Amino acid sequence: MSNYVVTVLDTTDIQPYIFNSNRLRENIGASYLVEQATGNWVKDKLKEIGIPINQQQTSIENSGLDAELIYAGGGNALLLFKSIGIAKQFTQRLSCQILKQAPGLNLVAAHLEFNWDKDSLSKKVKSLREKTLDREKRARIPSAPLLGLGITASCQSTQLPAVDTSEKYINADEKDYLISRETEAKLRVVSPNHGNQANNALRAKFNDSLQETNYQFPYRMDHLGRSRDDSSYYAIIHADGNSMGERFEECAEKSSDNRDYVNRMRGLSEFVNRAGLAAVKEVVRVLLKSIDDEGKVMGKFPIFTQNGIQYLPFRPLVYGGDDVTFVCDGRLGLELAALYLRAFEEQFETVADGKPLTACAGVCIVKSHYPFARAYALSEALCDNAKTFARDESEKRKRRGRDNKEYSAIDWHIAASGLLGSIGKIRQREYRVADGDLTMRPVLIKDERKRWRTWSNFTSIVEYFNGNQETEDRQIWKGRRNKVIALREKLREGKKATEEFLKAYSIQDLPPLKEVNKQTMKEGWTGKRCGYFDAIEAMEFYFPLNKGE
Repeated sequence: MSNYVVTVLDTTDIQPYIFNSNRLRENIGASYLVEQATGNWVKDKLKEIGIPINQQQTSIENSGLDAELIYAGGGNALLLFKSIGIAKQFTQRLSCQILKQAPGLNLVAAHLEFNWDKDSLSKKVKSLREKTLDREKRARIPSAPLLGLGITASCQSTQLPAVDTSEKYINADEKDYLISRETEAKLRVVSPNHGNQANNALRAKFNDSLQETNYQFPYRMDHLGRSRDDSSYYAIIHADGNSMGERFEECAEKSSDNRDYVNRMRGLSEFVNRAGLAAVKEVVRVLLKSIDDEGKVMGKFPIFTQNGIQYLPFRPLVYGGDDVTFVCDGRLGLELAALYLRAFEEQFETVADGKPLTACAGVCIVKSHYPFARAYALSEALCDNAKTFARDESEKRKRRGRDNKEYSAIDWHIAASGLLGSIGKIRQREYRVADGDLTMRPVLIKDERKRWRTWSNFTSIVEYFNGNQETEDRQIWKGRRNKVIALREKLREGKKATEEFLKAYSIQDLPPLKEVNKQTMKEGWTGKRCGYFDAIEAMEFYFPLNKGE
């Protein structure tokens, strides 16, 4: 018999589910539950219906097994079944577990029967995703839980009826609060009193990077690190691979038959997962290398320590794919984001489809206890900005008759106070002046000929103003914070004011920028964009780390 059923699983509204709380512990628990729902739980349910764990990737047409897992993870899964009855039995079991152990997480399933010998599986999956699955998502009745009868109390995170307090899931020194079933499920998988599943799973994945050290990943925002009377910021970084949807479509189109399609899609999916995880591991490796024996990052500021436990100023929330989110000490956000993008690009040597990997990232740096959901939304918008910039640069390259090259790029925002409006409105309100745009961001991660908006230009200017460049004119800026701030205000006033400022202080040129004319070093501007304002603003938020082997 060659008639089978292909099943697509997708979780909806993942971002609100993970990031709707300002408590890092709940965000961690939510992320872990999403990973389990389309990862280990899928495999567990297959095992329950008689599909051996160690044979899940055996071909369904030759093995005699009732199902085959093509890939699972990142909020979605793709499977093959011998019949619609088996497919529905599987989804019923999985749905039941999600309802019990991850309340609030929404799963959508779509099934389609096809003939293995006559039909194109790649076309069936495409149709299933674009028509059936999208229709199921639109037709799904939004969850409208009963908000309570009579006198009820609300969960502080979800505003749903409270069923308990957080007391049994948090430390004794923390203040307890009311929680709903959804919040309870998130806290349970992070609680040391209930197995600490999320932290143990994270530790296991990064065990080789931690190198048997005693460092722990934080599960509270305060554990990310803060310096009293100095710095109290955290950064949230959202990174996303470029053109990954098109990449999977191209991979599918190149398949010669249905088995080749399965192998190609599985291989590319597994590779992307490995690449994303390897890039995050590289971030951890460099961060560990940058912490000295006194527990300070590059000798600048100490990491958080409590009861003899040292916490890394970094916590991955979503990882193991091209879509990655992590939080860290605000002073490390820019460097760790750029480090991740470089590490992700370096994975291309083993890429399944032979094409280089690129990604873009958005970094939102805000004060501690700023609403997490709002900061995450801004990091997503910044990532989209970076993607647009990278795409435009690629188009310019193609118009010049050069090869079709994709770029990695980064955009960021540092909020010293609150955030009002979209990133576009913020930029228009705070960074547009008479002479043009004060920002050079977004910037390309790697240097490119005839392109000056690059990460190396940005970081070199920051290092100049911080007095860390070993140059003859180093003393012009080293330790002269007031002079740098004065320059920032003159840059706002425009080219002429900047020139007059340099003459008044007998400064011949501003720090050098690559791929610009010499006039830029005298005016501070190149065309309608300022080349120095971003670096001055980020002086307290960029620390180069130890990348040595």
